[in-house]
Amino acid sequence: MELLDGVGGLSGVGAKRAAALSRLGIVTLFDLLSYYPRAYIDQSTVRQFSTLSAGMEATVLGTIVHASERKAARGMSVLTVRLNDGTGFLSMTWFNQPYLAKKLVVGRRVLATGKVEYAYGGRGVLAMTQMAAFEVLEEGDAVTRGKVLPVYAATSGLKQHFLRDLMRQAIQKKPEMPEVIPESVRSRYALMGRDEAFRFVHFPPSMKALSEARNRLAFEELYLIQCGLLLLKKKTQEKEQGVRHLMNGSLVKKVEAALPFRLTDGQAKAWKEIVADMEKQTPMRRLVQGDVGSGKTAVALLALVKTVENGYQGALMAPTEILARQHSETFSRLLADTGIRIGLLSGKLTPKQHEETLATIAAHEIDIVIGTHALIQDKVRYDELGLVVTDEQHRFGIAQRAELKKRGEKTPDVLVMTATPIPRTMTLTVYGDLDVSRIEGLPPGRKPVRTFVRTEERRGLIYNFVKKEIEAGRQAYVVCPLIEESEESDLPSAEAIYEELSGGIFWGIPCGLVHGKLKPKEKEEAMRAFYEGETKLLVATTVIEVGVDVPNATVMVVEHAERFGLAQLHQLRGRIGRGQFQSYCILIGGGREGAENERLRAMERTASGFDLAEEDLRLRGPGQFFGSMQHGLGDLKIANVLRDTDILIRARRAAMETMEEAQDMRYVLEVLRLNYSDRFGKILDA
Repeated sequence: MELLDGVGGLSGVGAKRAAALSRLGIVTLFDLLSYYPRAYIDQSTVRQFSTLSAGMEATVLGTIVHASERKAARGMSVLTVRLNDGTGFLSMTWFNQPYLAKKLVVGRRVLATGKVEYAYGGRGVLAMTQMAAFEVLEEGDAVTRGKVLPVYAATSGLKQHFLRDLMRQAIQKKPEMPEVIPESVRSRYALMGRDEAFRFVHFPPSMKALSEARNRLAFEELYLIQCGLLLLKKKTQEKEQGVRHLMNGSLVKKVEAALPFRLTDGQAKAWKEIVADMEKQTPMRRLVQGDVGSGKTAVALLALVKTVENGYQGALMAPTEILARQHSETFSRLLADTGIRIGLLSGKLTPKQHEETLATIAAHEIDIVIGTHALIQDKVRYDELGLVVTDEQHRFGIAQRAELKKRGEKTPDVLVMTATPIPRTMTLTVYGDLDVSRIEGLPPGRKPVRTFVRTEERRGLIYNFVKKEIEAGRQAYVVCPLIEESEESDLPSAEAIYEELSGGIFWGIPCGLVHGKLKPKEKEEAMRAFYEGETKLLVATTVIEVGVDVPNATVMVVEHAERFGLAQLHQLRGRIGRGQFQSYCILIGGGREGAENERLRAMERTASGFDLAEEDLRLRGPGQFFGSMQHGLGDLKIANVLRDTDILIRARRAAMETMEEAQDMRYVLEVLRLNYSDRFGKILDA
């Protein structure tokens, strides 16, 4: 078979099973081969029955000395055997598998792995109640068959033994797997051959062979992603002519001196790196990672002033209109004495106002344009665009960069700001084509938000406290995990909580509701009313993660906080604590003292988003973080950025070395084109 042949060509795969495999993403032979086991059963150590005790997980080998079959309620078949290994006895039972009766006969040996418990009604007799794997050995079969068994993530209609049999067929019928890593890299990093790695990752002869196979395939996955990202970076540096800014002049120095605060060490370091990038001929591609409230906007403001001082225009893109308006108001206030002209391209402009604004941008009568992604639409024409600042990396990918290239002969610098705390181990993988600056620490004068984890029993006291804060002139958020009631969940929704609070304890207090199913205009209006202080309590879902700055909001209550990740809770918490008043975040957990509440207590201990992101990654695993990223990369199938940090660093180093070797780079480029065009096509064509 060829790698792209359908799995229907394998024995035992009919229409029903083909559909079940398709639900797992398995359509071709290669899909099947790259459907890696989620775990393994090590059968290399076989325990004697006399050493077993209840609660133990073990691999055992015994001979059937008694076998019986009976019918239970509703026609269920029950097969029970008793095994002896010379040291004792052990029972095993199979339900609704009558076809096994021909195999489970006296005299046959059974090799099984599972959990040992006392047999039901067995008067102290031990039984293997939860079998992870078993094999009925034919006469003369060696026990060494399958010392390490793969365990796959299955779906309805697919059993482990079927998937293992299917994988054995695939291994036997596949062609030799083509190499995708240059020979020089394989040799330098002592990597197992690809064909051997695919065989051993499914059916390893030993745990050592499994480790080597897995390392090879994880390295391959991370190495190719790094090569794709570095190729994009190299292409930008070599082929795109950027804007070369001069050294900071009097205007930049005047604005920096006029800021209402002195730059923190983190801000100053990021600003120095941005200045160095802007003064190069190659276009800047820099990501500024900063915790919520760390002062990223001040650094972006200085960069925009620098491009204006050099005779260019700057554009600042915000994710929402209301945030764009807030930036416009802040910039207009800070730059009032500089002569820099600020313009807002808003969806609320009348058609005539919109046309007039477009004309002033084209005529360079506006120096800094602020808006949403409308700023890079076809109708917008700049005189000469020098810098684009955008708020969230995943919202500004390759398609948007291609739009920027159409704006003139020179490619403008791009500065990306994100408050999403990304662990250090993931930054290389997700943002491998960008230079990264990190702003750690908060500006002086910012009071840390006091955070408390509380149980359901305290809801009454919590909302009494919120009411007192509102009566003292403050505002508050209440965040819920669901928008509306659902049959699949017994959690109260944002709509239900809104009805309960606005019609109960907060009766007579202006309350608002905002969630993702509202129309954009309704959402904007709800946020505007809260921003301007018309509503005092805002019930919301996570749509407020990227929200406006409301200094008067001092309390946030998160209902069923255990449903959120730590990094997401930290993002939400960043909506408060932005003014002069002490702020409070109260996380209502589901249980009294459960494991989830223990996880939430990390929020009480630390105010650092980066530390929480590392903790979240450790507790919850990396999940599927590539799918939403800018390049549309697929999720990692075998590599785990938390567990495989060492492999990631080696793969990154190998990819950087490949960029310096013309022959290796041509080899990898061809691999990316042929085998990963669906993932890297946009990168290669960018």
